Amino acid sequence: MADIAAPSVTVISPDQRAAQRRRRYAAEARLRLYGIAAISTAIGLLGILLFTLVLGGYQAFTQTHVRVDFPISAEYVDAQDLQASNWRAVTAEAIEDLFPAIEDAATLRTAGQILTNNTQFLVRDAVMRNPGAVGQTLTLEIPASDPYDQLNKGVIDRDLPESRRRVSDAQIELFDQLVEQDRVSRPFNWALFFNADSRFPELAGLAGAITGSFYALLVCFVISFPAGIAAAIYLEEFAPKNRVTDVIEVNINNLAAVPSIVFGLLGLAVFLQVFGLPRSAPLVGGLVLALMTLPTIIIVTRASLKSIPPSIREAALGMGASRHQVIMHHVLPLALPGILTGTIIGLAQALGETAPLLLIGMNAFITSPPGGLMEASTALPTQIFIWADSPERGFVARTSAGILVLLGFLIAMNAIAIFLRQRLQRTW
Repeated sequence: MADIAAPSVTVISPDQRAAQRRRRYAAEARLRLYGIAAISTAIGLLGILLFTLVLGGYQAFTQTHVRVDFPISAEYVDAQDLQASNWRAVTAEAIEDLFPAIEDAATLRTAGQILTNNTQFLVRDAVMRNPGAVGQTLTLEIPASDPYDQLNKGVIDRDLPESRRRVSDAQIELFDQLVEQDRVSRPFNWALFFNADSRFPELAGLAGAITGSFYALLVCFVISFPAGIAAAIYLEEFAPKNRVTDVIEVNINNLAAVPSIVFGLLGLAVFLQVFGLPRSAPLVGGLVLALMTLPTIIIVTRASLKSIPPSIREAALGMGASRHQVIMHHVLPLALPGILTGTIIGLAQALGETAPLLLIGMNAFITSPPGGLMEASTALPTQIFIWADSPERGFVARTSAGILVLLGFLIAMNAIAIFLRQRLQRTW
């Protein structure tokens, strides 16, 4: 009989055990500090981002206006043909009334530059809305042009040498005369939300981009939501578990990680070049976003269906329900909170996508909101891209303001997702 070796026993002294315990506690403390440092870094960078956006964009939420009295005289305005009347002369007459001491034509032209370049069209539109103003004096709040708006907001430093300013001393003196007459105000800039894009910063707004994003997201939701749920139900409840379904599942997971610009190239090749759909249309943008969102909805829906306990299905089958009734009457309603949450988050991601929309032309200069799915339009991220590329100083603040508006929509959509999850979620 062979001898069995006795196991070796290592004797650890109390001091060594205390040292091991201290090392474990130190490692745990370091791990905790790494986590706190990572979270603090993320919050700090987010805070810097938001602070930078607010600092750069808050001034775009106000706009300098000048109160001007426009005499709508019959000499220049034909009540029977308002569209073809001489509105430029009406504007010039109003500017002369603002500065009665100025007789020099060149100085009057300089004074006229205080108002936006589209002043005559604003007056025309106001009179067309109120034809009874012909023969009377119409008082309007006209947006100041970008240099004077920047001057009133303090962006242009008056103390700089004249050669380094966008406005001369003479122009500042003319503007100060209007301030002394109490004609200059700085109200909230509603035009930022209700005006479409413009080449003049003081008139540019996000109405066209918001409308285009709404139409594109509507198309994206109508297509991706039912298609994603149907695909997920088939794969999770009916599809046989074989190599083919494994390949399909792997490809769906890979599609969810494909860069969005690839979907833009796909939309450009298929929807525009093959099917001939109109370029820059929200319909095409929504189709591209639907292709991009569909894998996410399928994955989220499958995860929600898996989370339903098997006892729900077994109980329904035991009561004589068919597979269709089990899914439509029991499993799908219980999985709906998770499906809606994932869908809203997917749509929020689609709202912020820029690259695929640029490829299909939703970055065109459009001066009016689209009237339907087939009309040319922009979207919120592409509108921000256009403004960021504009050289005028006023578009710098509007770019930051546009990003803040986009973040506001994203936060609102995520808040809706959280509310639905808290409201509809069931525990068992």
